[in-house]
Amino acid sequence: MRIPFIGSEPKTEQKRANCHGGPQADTTGLPLVAIVGCPNVGKSVLFNVLTGAYVTVSNYPGTTVEVARGKGRLNGKEVGIVDTPGMYRLLPLTEEERVAREILLGDRPDVVIHVVDAKNLERMLPMALQLIEAGLPVILDVNLMDEAERLGVQVDVVALEQTLGVPVVPTALALGRGVTKLRGLLVAYLDSRLAGRSFESLPVRTQYHRAIEEGLEAISTQLRRHGAYHYHLTDRAIGLLLLQGDADVTSLVRAQFGVRADELLQIAEATRARFSRPISYIVARDQQEAARRALRPVLKLPEQRVSDFADRLSEAMINPLTGIPILVLVLLLLYEFVGVLGAQTLVDLLEGTVFEAYVNPWVDLALAAFIPWPVLRDLVGGQYGIITLGVRYAVAIILPIVGTFFLAFSIIEDSGYLPRLAMLIDRVFKRIGLNGRAVIPMVLGFGCDTMATIVTRTLETRRERLISTFLLALAIPCSAQLGVMLGLLAGQPALLAVWASIVVGVFLLVGFLAARLIPGERPTFYMELPPLRVPTFSNVLVKTYTRMEWYLREVFPLFVAASVLIWMGQLTGLFDSVVGALVPLVRWIGLPDEAGVAFLFGFFRRDYGAAGLYDLRTTMSGVQLLVATTTLTLFLPCIAQFSVTLKERGWKTALAISAFIFPFAFLVGGVLNWILTRLRVPLL
Repeated sequence: MRIPFIGSEPKTEQKRANCHGGPQADTTGLPLVAIVGCPNVGKSVLFNVLTGAYVTVSNYPGTTVEVARGKGRLNGKEVGIVDTPGMYRLLPLTEEERVAREILLGDRPDVVIHVVDAKNLERMLPMALQLIEAGLPVILDVNLMDEAERLGVQVDVVALEQTLGVPVVPTALALGRGVTKLRGLLVAYLDSRLAGRSFESLPVRTQYHRAIEEGLEAISTQLRRHGAYHYHLTDRAIGLLLLQGDADVTSLVRAQFGVRADELLQIAEATRARFSRPISYIVARDQQEAARRALRPVLKLPEQRVSDFADRLSEAMINPLTGIPILVLVLLLLYEFVGVLGAQTLVDLLEGTVFEAYVNPWVDLALAAFIPWPVLRDLVGGQYGIITLGVRYAVAIILPIVGTFFLAFSIIEDSGYLPRLAMLIDRVFKRIGLNGRAVIPMVLGFGCDTMATIVTRTLETRRERLISTFLLALAIPCSAQLGVMLGLLAGQPALLAVWASIVVGVFLLVGFLAARLIPGERPTFYMELPPLRVPTFSNVLVKTYTRMEWYLREVFPLFVAASVLIWMGQLTGLFDSVVGALVPLVRWIGLPDEAGVAFLFGFFRRDYGAAGLYDLRTTMSGVQLLVATTTLTLFLPCIAQFSVTLKERGWKTALAISAFIFPFAFLVGGVLNWILTRLRVPLL
């Protein structure tokens, strides 16, 4: 018996974009295909294959979990595609799993493609059994077959399909293998309406402990007797979730049945009382055993696992003795690519050759010839004009740096290095009250601190979320700001090394002290390690392109808006007043008065302030460059990040963080200037 789900109506039109997202594809009224599975199994690659483009994600309503939607064409017909967050089971333990289940049940997809890793079938098949048992229209995509074959793992796909009773497709999506067959199955599923197949008719059925089976039968009897109309699951699946104490399903049962729900909940409570262990443990154990039975005639593993170069490299990346030198090498390569190619070569070409030599002079001449009002000329041209300052910063200084960073980050992301980096630094992060999982928002912070602040909500405890938000605001420069800093210090390795050491030292010291002062439970850590892979050229380019598109759509207008605000500030005198208030602090840390403008810019956008320092690079000594870059790196977060912190952590926390950071940044800058000048450190 299949029972429809109550929950929210499909959320297709309710998606809202964040700083890393754009407009979602409207899939309302279209047949919907949902892609589910564990992280790092190729879900996003399949999404790209079916939609033809990597669609930038947006937050699911009421959460910070990101969901991607797009459109594709199958046999000439348009369909909606949704890429769900990673999930391991129908019983959600994390916010990501809760959102993924809500999509499955609330959006009611016509087809559910469960993507699994062929090398780890035994671990991933229990979720497939749960989806089938729930009566969902499943196609099993056994992906990464190329990697499984390389390791000697053999999967009898035909036998697996016969055992499960659902279509099974072997694929190597990154190589394009199996895509045609998968598309054909999708067309057949949608055209012939195979989505109504129920689990009870399938050859395999999970056999649970006798007490659980008795409880399931009793609950199913009650559901059939009272007639539940608001669940999009089989009564067996509903009963299983009730037995495991699923809070969402329990609330829905109460809403549906009222006082009669007590009968169902009493059955669930009586069943749980028969076990000394949590019933979810017993259920998971039985599902794992059912998966093993199903795979015995299907899966053939090599007698001895062959350790190839990728395995040895993976172990080296996690081992501190070898992982730290590898990390240093990665950072050096990142510096050469972003700091030298992007921040020097490309910026010099665009900013020096194109804008300073051609664009800015032409704009000023055209304005002088056609615009008689100086006020309007200053809005477009001059020192702080929309084109001569805003567009120049955005296109000539920030764009090449962001572009090279996004390209490098896409390569690192697709290679599988990030989870290994998380494993490597987990021990260090625990010293500052975090765990290895926090590497995700920290690394994302190097792309956009505002986005990373939102992602901190995925961390387990309030203490971790507070510490990570604080450290992101203090010591993690966004990609554009980082790129400009690299450009300012490029060609001076000593300055760059000292700057990086100070910022890392502040990050660790302040984090260590915060972990001692902020109460809360210690973090735990678990992360799945995907295999190391050679990044797919097309996938890297598509990701880079869409992130660049996001930059031009979301960030570029902010530079224009900042130019207008500065123009208005000059007209009203407010701009000069604020700069005047900053001048004593700027002088105290040994910088020229003009640097006050850069710090004011930095409050609008941190990268805008960094670009302001870039204009002063030829007038400052090595000591001043080092002090300026260090102070601005530790300076107040931009308005967007402050606003998100205000929303996520509350006004008291947001103001407390800012009240600490503002004087602390200038204190570090002042102490650094005093040490360098007193010791007469020879920095060019």
